[in-house]
Amino acid sequence: MGRSAGGLRRAALGAAGAAAAVLIAACGSSGSGSGSGADAAADPKLPGPAATAATTAAAPTASEAATTAASATASATGAAPEGYDPARDAAADIAAAKRAAAADGRPVLLDFGADWCPDCVVLGKTFTEPGTAGLLAKFHVVRVDVGDFDHNLDVAAQYVELQSSGIPALAVVDAHGKLEVATNQGQFSNARDMPASDVNAFLKKWA
Repeated sequence: MGRSAGGLRRAALGAAGAAAAVLIAACGSSGSGSGSGADAAADPKLPGPAATAATTAAAPTASEAATTAASATASATGAAPEGYDPARDAAADIAAAKRAAAADGRPVLLDFGADWCPDCVVLGKTFTEPGTAGLLAKFHVVRVDVGDFDHNLDVAAQYVELQSSGIPALAVVDAHGKLEVATNQGQFSNARDMPASDVNAFLKKWA
């Protein structure tokens, strides 16, 4: 009887551990990031961009036009847009940011993530902290929604390796359109455990 109970306890612990691994991997914390759980789970199995059907963009509504204008204002001031909007045209947003960068010399900071991801939410809050917000003002910021690793993958693939980076993943493109850095090793995939000083150091290096 004792052996059976012990077996049940071991099975329960194994199930709990597997569930925890799934939760950790949910934000893609499989890269060798600076967070404490960065190596806790295997790389998320993501569909390749070729397997993702292209979505035909509908004509923008008045509301979408207003959102586009708000995003352009955020880019001009260096402020990060709130959240990851799945309705936005990521390719158009990045193209607009690159044009602005070519005009004023500020690099483009691309932030790939999703609103369901706790690490992405935490990074967004860090971006609003006074010390970090000041550094962010040196960039044109574009936040790109990747859904449940099934949205904008064709766009993301041009800048980051989501299978190893997890989310949030950052990439910096210079004023000439050259990709300077991408956090392909999952440096930000455990942003909830990352101090603001680490975020600031990254921004200072690439501003």
